[in-house]
Amino acid sequence: MLNLSKLLIPFLLLFACSELKTPETEGPPPLVNTETRPINKQWKGIWAFQDSSVFFSNDFKGARLNGLVMDSANHFIALITGENYPINPSPWYAFQVWSKESKEIIVKMTYTESRSRYYPKMSYDGENFQPVDSSKVIGFEGTGWGIDNVPETIEMTIDVSSDTLWIAAQELWTSSEVKSWMDELSVADNINQYTIGTSREGKPIWMMEIGNRDAKKSVIIISRQHPPEVTGFLAMKSFIETISGDSEQALRFKKEFSIFNVPLMNPDGVDNGHWRHNSGGIDLNRDWQEFNQPETSAVKSFIEQKKKEGVEFVFAADFHSTWEDIYYPLDSSLLKSDELFIYDWVDQIASNLSIKNPNVKPSLYLKPTMVSRNYFYHDHQIPGIVFELGDNTERAFLARKGKVAAEELMQILMDRLN
Repeated sequence: MLNLSKLLIPFLLLFACSELKTPETEGPPPLVNTETRPINKQWKGIWAFQDSSVFFSNDFKGARLNGLVMDSANHFIALITGENYPINPSPWYAFQVWSKESKEIIVKMTYTESRSRYYPKMSYDGENFQPVDSSKVIGFEGTGWGIDNVPETIEMTIDVSSDTLWIAAQELWTSSEVKSWMDELSVADNINQYTIGTSREGKPIWMMEIGNRDAKKSVIIISRQHPPEVTGFLAMKSFIETISGDSEQALRFKKEFSIFNVPLMNPDGVDNGHWRHNSGGIDLNRDWQEFNQPETSAVKSFIEQKKKEGVEFVFAADFHSTWEDIYYPLDSSLLKSDELFIYDWVDQIASNLSIKNPNVKPSLYLKPTMVSRNYFYHDHQIPGIVFELGDNTERAFLARKGKVAAEELMQILMDRLN
């Protein structure tokens, strides 16, 4: 079987593993009104055309396909729109396609008020995805960092048959897949899961608690505030698997610390195939000041309750995805001397991975506290970081980076106990 991932190597090399140190600092979080706004629900169903044997569907969790036109034989135009506007240009798409007879078709991807950020992936089971053969995708040649450097549209040539083919912007990790992963981990000792609230649509906000339940020192890890940011989730997944494992280091760490993990902050957005927002039409990572949305409010209430119980949170990480691998800590001038271990941690990750210049962009701004990292520190004195992974970072490297990040953090925090 042809290994399609190898065909994408030139494209991946533009993004993967390259962490170039820059002098820039992160700007202040923008002031955003986080009161609930209307969203446009996409129609769900199957597209079929007269005199056509090809069918498309968006009738599954995580799907997004807002319109479809057959403009000539075996040539289709897909329209992808956001849940509401204005919105970050992260046009998520996912759909199924099949045909009565085996044939080759061309699908042109078009977007409302955006461009083609995500390189298409394909799967025959909805679980295992690989990039579409780069020789069959027109538009992504020579693209670079940032939305202005990617094509307005792309065209992909795909082979369809009676077997269902999934096409998606990134791998599908819906609430169902995340819950299955949690259940697999939770068979181990010292791992518990429970809900801390519900989303706007009533889906559970799951918390995994790992380690010593009586420990007074804790770490909190969150992920997937933004639905398309799957690479951040994959690194977080490896991070949590490493800490919850049975290595000598992990066993020692779990005797001294409890680890709290919200792997899916935005289940509504993920399951509805949103570009950025929750079902309240809001970017959750702008709601850590007003707490107008139930998802952020659930975490806030949880932290406040644990602090009343005497728990001290010593570290927080929020996993995201962007164009390249970046670390966003608070600037060292805002931190106390014993909180600068975050910078040592980043350096040790880079050293372990043989990266000479890690891409660190500190923030000089603690207010407004609209993003999670600022809220954690401003309101609770929890030193934290936004841990960004590249959209196209090679998946094996994502897993390795998550593992190394967990090992180095455990080492630093254990050393600080002595």
